[in-house]
Amino acid sequence: MMDSPSRVFAAILPAAGRELAGDEKEQGLEVRTVTRDGPGSRGRREVRVTGRAEVCCPADRASMRICVGYSKESVNEVTNSVSRRLEYILQALRHNGIGDGDTSVRRFLHRDEALYRLDVEVVVTFSDFEKMEQVCRILLEKLDKSVSVGTPQFYHSAECLGQTRQRACVSAVDNAHQKASKVCQLLGQSLGSPLLVKEEETKEWRNEEEEEEDGGGGQGPAPPPHFPHIPTITASSQVSVSFSLRDRSRKNL
Repeated sequence: MMDSPSRVFAAILPAAGRELAGDEKEQGLEVRTVTRDGPGSRGRREVRVTGRAEVCCPADRASMRICVGYSKESVNEVTNSVSRRLEYILQALRHNGIGDGDTSVRRFLHRDEALYRLDVEVVVTFSDFEKMEQVCRILLEKLDKSVSVGTPQFYHSAECLGQTRQRACVSAVDNAHQKASKVCQLLGQSLGSPLLVKEEETKEWRNEEEEEEDGGGGQGPAPPPHFPHIPTITASSQVSVSFSLRDRSRKNL
């Protein structure tokens, strides 16, 4: 007479008040311990875990427009005048480690009644925000009203988004592994090697609207309206992980 399959189910909830590393947040966990006996099987047992995690990341890039415009009675005069200012802008960028690959320049010459006007726009991509602030200060001090420095537009690079998604997935797997280990200890079992890891769900959203409504989450006075806002993005991952399960009593056999 064959033994019927036996199953043991266990559930565990996230511990209240548990602190997570960095910006990670555990959403929930479901654990099942399954014992299967049947023809050709020697009682393979598994612990199946579903875990979630969230990871937040601020924008890592900023795009800024720098504009210079001048009007003169001749094309040569206006070209020379604007070119000097343009060269100063590019030199300030180079001195702060901004390469040609991170800058683009557009020129527009037109006639305004009796005068020629030349407008130049320089678009710069920054990955170091301190250098960006330094460049802004230098240009505003040296070129004064002849230069217009726009408000930086912050965004996430493709590399940053990819790394954030990976961190969320790895954190979800790590959370699941830790919980599975605790359940095994509780049941007097020993956690074996992973059998299957499956990412079941991924989500991501931008938090700039929530942060603006919060006014900084009560951490202090709200920044001035003209102060550049750095958006953050949150990526979440839900994974299902299966581990082999073995008795502690048989561990050393």
